[in-house]
Amino acid sequence: MRVLPPLVAAICFSVCAVSAFSQTSRLIPIGEGYAGSSINVVANRRNALFTHEPFQFAAFYDADGHMVLARRKIDLEKWELRQTAFRGRVADAHNSISLAVDGAGFLHVAWDHHGQPLNYTRSVKPLSIELGPKQPMNGDAEQRVTYPELYLQPGGDLLCLYRDGESGNGQLVLKRYHTRNRSWQTIQTHLIDGEGRRSAYWGAASDAAGGLHLAWIWRETPDVASNHDIAYAYSPDGGVNWQAADGRPLNVPMTEAKSDYAARIPRHSNLMNSPVVAVDQRGRPYITTYWSDDPDAPPQFHLIRREGAAWQIDTISKLQTVFKLEGTATKRPPISRAALFVDGSEPKTSVHIVFRDDARGARAVLLSTPAMDSGAWTARELTQQSLGAWEPVFDPTQWVRTRQIHLLWQPVQQADGDDANGVLTASTPVGVLIVTQK
Repeated sequence: MRVLPPLVAAICFSVCAVSAFSQTSRLIPIGEGYAGSSINVVANRRNALFTHEPFQFAAFYDADGHMVLARRKIDLEKWELRQTAFRGRVADAHNSISLAVDGAGFLHVAWDHHGQPLNYTRSVKPLSIELGPKQPMNGDAEQRVTYPELYLQPGGDLLCLYRDGESGNGQLVLKRYHTRNRSWQTIQTHLIDGEGRRSAYWGAASDAAGGLHLAWIWRETPDVASNHDIAYAYSPDGGVNWQAADGRPLNVPMTEAKSDYAARIPRHSNLMNSPVVAVDQRGRPYITTYWSDDPDAPPQFHLIRREGAAWQIDTISKLQTVFKLEGTATKRPPISRAALFVDGSEPKTSVHIVFRDDARGARAVLLSTPAMDSGAWTARELTQQSLGAWEPVFDPTQWVRTRQIHLLWQPVQQADGDDANGVLTASTPVGVLIVTQK
């Protein structure tokens, strides 16, 4: 493995791009990455960026499909880059990279999955971007993996969620990495079960007490138009036991008939997978995605939150673009999925979502409210440059620690409904866009 020198193109990237953002944002260049699909900046990445003091880590594929790891001291802008020996099938945006750092400082990486055997390894020593050989977690249900996601727990352990199966026919697997003995344990092999007839597309978030909040939609077939409903469940013990929002126990596996629902949304409602989950400082869950209340109306972002004994659903956007969300493979709709950030430390809870909107020139947009109960939402563009098919992926640690939004930034293209062929285009700069709230 070789350490890459700083890319000359990144110098121009830094100089040319900083002036494009407001005084509350800054852009730190990393390098150059593959841009023929949205694989580096697709919203199901957990995580593309991750901070473990004193370093921030990043991962992306370069123009040749090699996985590149990067790290920087959080108070500096210079990145150290390492091109690994591992490669991904970059035309298919499902095959993204997920990383996290455990409590002992070891970097864990999973990459290149769309119904394939598990690709996973970890660093050879703490805080290193040199990886060991590919290895299993523990061998359980690791032959048909898609969407592996890594979540840090308060004590330093990791949780990993991934789908075992395929679109329209899969189940959700949950494993736990024990930092003390450096081993993986299977917690659930059928946490959510499609019963051979459907599959779940999920989002999750851990709270400060180690509880796991899980939301998902059901898909009946590989066609995204068959998405329907949003279910929710909570585990107080890292995925062993589960309960509904009102505290009722839920049996595992959770199936369509044995789930608790936050929102009932019919098929053909332009419902986008997967729902995004965030938790405030008081452990309250918030869920967002977009759908159309009327199938012929523009899809809108909605925010689902628990108020007393009931779920409340707020329409938070005023988008004007009418489109139909339908078809198979990776889609290229005119709005991206969102990243969700909630700050409930103040008496008035503030909420922010970031997404890309083609109606605004395919720029990144920050939609915010300073007080959830006010109903007042404002939108501002975070970029002046078009980002193409970009979707927001972010550093969860930086939001928790500093209330800054760190986004992986890259202009990319994405063929609609085609996972076999990437768009023929040159590589583009990759960087970190840091948004500081006023």
